[in-house]
Amino acid sequence: MTLPASNIPMRDRFVLVAMNTGSRSAATAIAILLLCQMLTGCSGLGPGNPSARIVADTDSINVGETVNFDARDSTSPEPTIIDEYRWHFGDGETKTTKQGIVSHMFSHAGNYEVQVIVANDEGSTDTASLSVFVNAPPTIVLVIPDFIRTGDTATLDASDSTDLEGGALEFLWDFDAILDSNGDSDPTNDADHNGAVAELMLTKSGNHTGAITVVDDNGETATALWTLRVIPRTFRVVWEEVHVDFEWSGYLEQGASYEIEHIPGEGARIIQVIATLTLARDLLPIQWPEDNFTLELDVPLAGWRTSVITIHDNITENASATLERGEMNDNPESGFTTTAESSESLAASLLNQPGQRFGEGSWEWTITAVDCDPDLPIDGVDPDEGNDWRLKVQFVVMILRISEIGV
Repeated sequence: MTLPASNIPMRDRFVLVAMNTGSRSAATAIAILLLCQMLTGCSGLGPGNPSARIVADTDSINVGETVNFDARDSTSPEPTIIDEYRWHFGDGETKTTKQGIVSHMFSHAGNYEVQVIVANDEGSTDTASLSVFVNAPPTIVLVIPDFIRTGDTATLDASDSTDLEGGALEFLWDFDAILDSNGDSDPTNDADHNGAVAELMLTKSGNHTGAITVVDDNGETATALWTLRVIPRTFRVVWEEVHVDFEWSGYLEQGASYEIEHIPGEGARIIQVIATLTLARDLLPIQWPEDNFTLELDVPLAGWRTSVITIHDNITENASATLERGEMNDNPESGFTTTAESSESLAASLLNQPGQRFGEGSWEWTITAVDCDPDLPIDGVDPDEGNDWRLKVQFVVMILRISEIGV
C-alpha cells in the first residue's frame, strides 16, 4: 500500500523518492542528504547554521592606521547562539573574540582580504569577508649640495620622490627644524616653501638642519630631516694708510660763529688729526690790532672736546691756531688671512674692535670771531668789522681693504 505524500514525514519523503527512482543518481542524493543531516554547520543546508556579516568603518587607510571591523549583524537561528568570531586579517594576523567587534592596525601597504568566521554553540560556522586597501607612504629622494659658502644659495631637489601607488605628490619644506614658527610644538612642519625644488640662502656657517614632508593623494605623509653644511668665506685683510684733507673758508663779523659737521672716519680707523685755522691780515696791521678767532672741536662719541685761539707769533704773518692729536688708535695688523661669514661682517668686526674706535661718528667744528672790533676808526668809522678765515683739516686714517680668496 502506498501512503499519500502528505502523510509521509519529510525525512521519509526523500527516502521514498529515492526508492522510486531506482537510479544511481537518486542513491547519491540520498547519501548526501543523510551526511548533511549528521554534520552540523554545513552552511545553507542545516537549520542551525549561522549567517555571517562583516562591515568596516573604512576600506582605505594609510600604513600604521587602524580599521574597526564589526560582525555584530551576524545571526544564528534559534535556539542556537553565536559563540565566537574568528578573525583573519589577511596579513598573517588572526584573533578570536566573543564580541563581534575588533580593531586591527596594518603595518604594511597592500590590498588585504579580511575574513570573519562566525561559529555558533553547535559548532556550525559561516564566513564573510571584505577588502581593505592600505596606502603606502611616499618615498623621499632628496638631493642637496655637500656644502655651500655663507651667502650662497643652495638648491634642494626632491623631484625624484615617488608614490608606490603612482599618485600625485605635494612637497612642504621647513627651512629650520629647530625653530617652531607656526607654534604647534612641532618644529619640523613649518611650511616655508611648497614645490619639489626649493632654494635656500644661508648667511651663518655651521650645520643647518631642515625638514621636508611629502604628501600623497591619499593624505599619507613621509618626513625626512636634512642637514646642509655651510662653511665660512676666506678673506685677505690689508690696511692702507691714507691722508684725507678737508678745507672750509668764510667771513665772520665780531661775535658771529660758523659751524661745520662731518664724519671723517667712516669705514676707516683714525690715527691722527691736524687742524689749522688762519685769518686774513687786517687792512692796516701797523695801525690796528690783529683780529682773533677761536676754533672749537667736539667729537661726541669719543667724549672729546677742545678749543684753541688764534695768536700772532710774527707781525708779518697771519693770525693762526693749530689743533693736533696723534695716536688716536693703534696701527692695525695688515696682510693676514681670516675667515668670516661675509666681507661686511668681517669689516664690521675689525672697524669696531674695542679700544680702537676713538674718533668715530660726527665731528663738530665751531669758529667764532671773538676779537674783531673795535679797530681804530677812520673818520669815526671802523674800517674792518670782521675777518676772512680758512680752516684746513688733515686726517691720517687706515682704510680697510678686504678681498676674498679661495672662491
